[in-house]
Amino acid sequence: MNSAQADAYLRRLGAGRPARAAGATVDVLRELHLRHLQTVPFENLSVHLGEEIVLEEKRLLDKVVGARRGGFCYELNGAFGALLGALGFDVTLLAARVHGNEGRLGIPYDHLVLRVRASDGSEWLADVGFGAHSHYPLAFGERGEQEDPGGRFRIVGAGPDLDVVVNGRPKYRLEVRPRELGDFVAGAWWHSTSPASHFVQSLVCSRVTEDGGRITLSGRTLKATGADGAREERELGTDSEVLKAYRERFGIELDRVPMVRVPGC
Repeated sequence: MNSAQADAYLRRLGAGRPARAAGATVDVLRELHLRHLQTVPFENLSVHLGEEIVLEEKRLLDKVVGARRGGFCYELNGAFGALLGALGFDVTLLAARVHGNEGRLGIPYDHLVLRVRASDGSEWLADVGFGAHSHYPLAFGERGEQEDPGGRFRIVGAGPDLDVVVNGRPKYRLEVRPRELGDFVAGAWWHSTSPASHFVQSLVCSRVTEDGGRITLSGRTLKATGADGAREERELGTDSEVLKAYRERFGIELDRVPMVRVPGC
């Protein structure tokens, strides 16, 4: 990622380039992490619009920055990792498997997360591609409870791997071996094509709101949750209402309403 691309990405997030004196600090990482969650939606619309998902840096930037879209974990964390690297952070891609029902783990390369080293040597787990998750990076080496607006988090040992636990429940199992973006191509293909994938079975577009809550459009259901836990939900009746919600609530301009290809079963 060159300097002009990094500047365009920062404008997408509503952030200025960090001062040279600040550099790749924890404060910069925390600010960009939260801004990313607030401005770049977690969404799987490409799966249902027939758009190809390509895990190459230029294609990710074209989508997230150029087209002002969102994406799922491979796209969001892939693009964010490239931005952090351009700003001087040391970034390592890690693979994870999501905990499912009855303790079953998802497929290999189920999820992509970032291990980020700041200028002071501290290491952080950054994840802007899991939907409802931590608002700020988690201290990678900390094994105690970490409080976050998104909940109570812990990183605990699981044999050679690590489990990320949220409010007492394991969310995903993290491998510590470094990976490359291309390693996740098979996972992205499976999640965007398999009838067993929840991304194929359903539509979602979600982001953190400026007050610390969350707004989500699932198909035609618009849900808003405040930071205090108060929830509002309503059904959007027409295509024009749906397109307006994508535009005004998520900054996404679409010329047609995405439709679920394979209904959940």
